[in-house]
Parts: sequence; structure tokens; C-alpha cells
Amino acid sequence: MKKILVLGGSGFVGHHLCEALNRLQYRVTVPTRRLPARSIQTLPFVDVVQANVYDEKVLQALVQDQDVVINLVAILHGSAEAFQHTHVQLASQVAKACAKINSAHFELQAHQGSSSESQTDPRMRPIHFLQMSALGADHEAFKSAPSLYLKSKGEAENAIIGICQASKTPLSILRPSVIFGADDQFINLFASLQKIFPVVPLGCADARFQPIWVQDVVSAMVACIQGTQHLSGRESNPEIFELGGPDVFTLQGLVHLAGRFVGHERPVWPLPLPLAKLQAFFMEHLPGKTLMSLDNVASMQIPNILSGKYPGLKALGLTSPKSISSTFMPSA
Repeated sequence: MKKILVLGGSGFVGHHLCEALNRLQYRVTVPTRRLPARSIQTLPFVDVVQANVYDEKVLQALVQDQDVVINLVAILHGSAEAFQHTHVQLASQVAKACAKINSAHFELQAHQGSSSESQTDPRMRPIHFLQMSALGADHEAFKSAPSLYLKSKGEAENAIIGICQASKTPLSILRPSVIFGADDQFINLFASLQKIFPVVPLGCADARFQPIWVQDVVSAMVACIQGTQHLSGRESNPEIFELGGPDVFTLQGLVHLAGRFVGHERPVWPLPLPLAKLQAFFMEHLPGKTLMSLDNVASMQIPNILSGKYPGLKALGLTSPKSISSTFMPSA
């Protein structure tokens, strides 16, 4: 039975992934800062443990004996220090934990040689690290990224690629566009706002996205997991995949779509960039959950669509991704 560690397993994408892995009867471990994790707690093949994954010793113990380690932990808002801590530091620690164990695996393999026993010994199979990144992140040019979010995502890629290549750790990096689903926090936000307000003042209305259904993202991750045995000997390490749906929308188009889904489509007032920044500044400093930040505005200055530089869903055997127009049913 394949053993998988999922960091961020109780989040939006994480709980959908855990449900899929549970159906496949993989043994899944999900560390969480606090119990219970209600979205996944009752899944029979998922073990939820209370743990601080930023503690290197704790993380090393969690990674031990796993076949695959998946890092879904991310934030959309915060300070430079918060982005560094959450994206770069954690991803680097996970990569180092996998690398340490894999290096020991390869040493043991070299000692035992290529006997049939060594080929079937689970200790001979390197841990596969799967990192969730984002469209717009770039491990080669992260320093010039327009936002802290994209900069830290790209820097995390850069760090883990170096660690994994040095240790021959199989690495898959997925870069999705905005992910939608019935319980997402993106489309549902705009659906909720249009139930309350008669008009939507919208910054970055022309920003472009290629929204991808959460179940298609999960299918892409499962395809990577099931291809683990093929990754360790490949010249292409890491494997980077860009994930996007079949259609490109502007942010204004997505807002209209969200309104139509809930029967409350409102007029949209596009804001020029200075007003968009002003709006984001005030929203960033309102009490409660942050809905929009200046860093989000900065991220939307580049298109969140497939570049074509890297393979996508087809390379993972997924030929018919769902369109948000025909799939999304908001909970708002």
C-alpha cells in the first residue's frame, strides 16, 4: 500500500485530494496544527495527527517511511516574512527531509548492488516530493516577480530544485491557475458580494485567468503519484507542469459568471490601477479576514494563464478538463 504524507491536507485542495487518495486506498497521513480536521477526519485511510511541521525533527519523523510527500501549504496574504516562512522555509525543509532519507536509500542500494532483493526492498524506492506552486512563479526569474506571493513561490521552487537534484530526489512541481470548486474561496467571494451589493467596484478587471476545476488538479496530482516509479530514473528532474482549464477569462468575466450562478449578476465598475491599489489598501487593513491585498493587485499585473513553456494536463493523461462555465456550483 502506497504511503503518502500530505501537508495542507485539510485545506480546500487538500481535502479533495485526501478523498481521492482514500478512494484509492492509499495510506495517507495529514499533520495539522490543531484537531479535529473535520473535512477529512472520518476518512478511513487518512490518519490526522497533530504536529508542527516547521519543527525539523517532527517533519523528519513524518517523512520517514513515506512513498510520496505532498506540500500544499500556502498563503495569499501576509508580510514578506510570512511568505518566506510559509512558502520558502517550509518547502526547503520538506525537500531536505526527503533528500536526507533518499541519500540513505541510495547508499544502501549501492551497498547491496542490483540484486533482485534490493529491487523489491521498499527502502530502495526514493521518496517522491510533489510541490504545489502557482502559475506566474518562476524558479529561474523569481527575483523579478511582481509580488511577494509569486516571488516566494518561485524562490521555493528554486530552493527545492537544487536540493532535490543534488540528492536525486524525484520532484514534481504543479503550477495551477486559480482553482475553482463548489467550496472555493475565490468565485464564492464574488458570488456572495453580489448578493449584498448592487454594484461591484473591481480593480484589475482585465486581469486574465485560466481557471481549473479542483477535481482536475486532484487528478493531475494522482497522475504524478501513480507515475512515481517512472520519475526516479528520468533525466527531467524536476518535472514541471502548468495546469489550466480550457477557457481564459478576465476577472470581470469571472465576476459576471459568479453573479449568474447565484442569480444576482450585478454591474461591474472597473477601477483604474491607482484606485484598485487604494481599494486593496483599505481592504487589507479592515478587521477580519483579508479579502484583497496590494500584493494580490501586484500578482494580477501578469496574466495567470498557461505559458506553453512546460507540459500540462495532457502530459498527465488528462485530455478533457472541465470548464468553469459548465462545472461550478457555488456554495454562496
